Parts: sequence; C-alpha cells; structure tokens
Amino acid sequence: MTSTQQIDGPNGHRLAYAKTEGDGPTIVFLSGYKSDMEGTKAVHLERWAKLEGRAFLRFDYSGHGVSGGVFEDGCIGDWARDAQAVIEATCDGPVVLVGSSMGGWIACLMAQRLHNVVGFVGIAAAPDFTEDGFWAGFSEDQRRAVMEDGKVALPSDYDDPYIVTRRLIEDGRKHLVLRTPLHMPYPVRLIQGTKDSAVTRETALRLLDHIDGPDIRLTLVKGADHRFSEPQNLRQIEDAILDVLG
Repeated sequence: MTSTQQIDGPNGHRLAYAKTEGDGPTIVFLSGYKSDMEGTKAVHLERWAKLEGRAFLRFDYSGHGVSGGVFEDGCIGDWARDAQAVIEATCDGPVVLVGSSMGGWIACLMAQRLHNVVGFVGIAAAPDFTEDGFWAGFSEDQRRAVMEDGKVALPSDYDDPYIVTRRLIEDGRKHLVLRTPLHMPYPVRLIQGTKDSAVTRETALRLLDHIDGPDIRLTLVKGADHRFSEPQNLRQIEDAILDVLG
C-alpha cells in the first residue's frame, strides 16, 4: 500500500493521507462515519487504481483512523473542511469523488466548494443523515438527552454504539444538501444495496431526483448491504468509476 503522509488540517489536527501518483483525474475516496482509509473499499480501490495506472487519494478525517482529534468532538463541517484541505493540498488537476455513506454527503459539499470535480460515484450515499436519520428517528427522550446532556448513545450494527452529540446535530443543519440546489454538471453514478439497513433506497432516490445534472444514474443492487464490500460489489464500484471516467 502507498505510504501515509500528513498535513496540518484546518481544525488544528494533523490529517493523514495516502496519495498514489498516476494518470488523472485523481480518484478521491471519501470514507463514511466512523470509517477510515484502511477500510476494505478504500484499500481495494487503491490497489485497483495502481493496476490501472491512475492517481488515487484516500485520507482520514480528524477523529478518524490515524488522523489527530477525537471522534466525538467532530461534526460534518469539520470533516468537510478536512476533506477540502487534503484535496486542495494534494490534487492539482481534476478529481472524481467516490463517497461512501457519509462520504457521499461530504462529496456533495465538495461539489459546491471545489472547481475541479469532474465526476461523482456515491456508494450508499447518506446526505443529511444527521437530520433525516438521527434526529428524525429520535424519541422525545433521546432528543431531550442530546440537547440537554450534549450527547446520546445509539446502537450500531458495526462496532461500538454511535455517540451522537448536540454539536453534530446542530452543525449538520448548517450543511444540509437536499434542501438547496445541488448542481453536478458531470457524470454521477449512485449505487445502493437493497439490504442496506443504514441508508434506505428512498434516500438514494431522493438524491437522484435532487441532483441537477445531465448524466445521473442510480443502480440498485439486490441483496447488497451497507458495507458494499463483497467482491462483486467492489467490481461494481470499479465499473461505476470507469463509467464516470469515460
């Protein structure tokens, strides 16, 4: 694997990244909530990009993986600033954003902030999940706890419980992308598993309908779960990236 390097992030933390040189556009992998650049999809796509001779970037947001910071202190705004800082520091030319789960939301924010995006692949993309997932699904007791106590613990299918903080909820409301225009004038490929228990196909359809662009497609994969990391799923991601690259 490509060796890890670091830069000073915009939020006062060191940010770790691994950049593979090759032909552009650079494929930028944006990982999900509580995930990191050592995840199955990130590592697989790096190896695949090397074989293809393509430039590839993976990195850890603050509070994730080997970057500095504490996860519970972070929020969408922080992680979006981290992503923008790493991309701008390491990618001179055009980029294709590949966003997994929360990374799909971060990619939507990057589409609004960066001028060198030429494609987007969303894997179980989860825009606005702090509001439409966490907050909308909270009981009154959970809402009271997060606002008065500053955090609430939610069960997770994957690791430790999710600790959802008041800062995460309130900051998320400042970065919602499904309530305002979202223009993507380049190829967009959205991939969604039908057995995903974290992101619904309704979310994928809502994002499909909301993005304004000339070439947007959604693929529903029967039986695939939220991890989307089985060998056939990884090949589907490769195919989607190649489709976007043209």
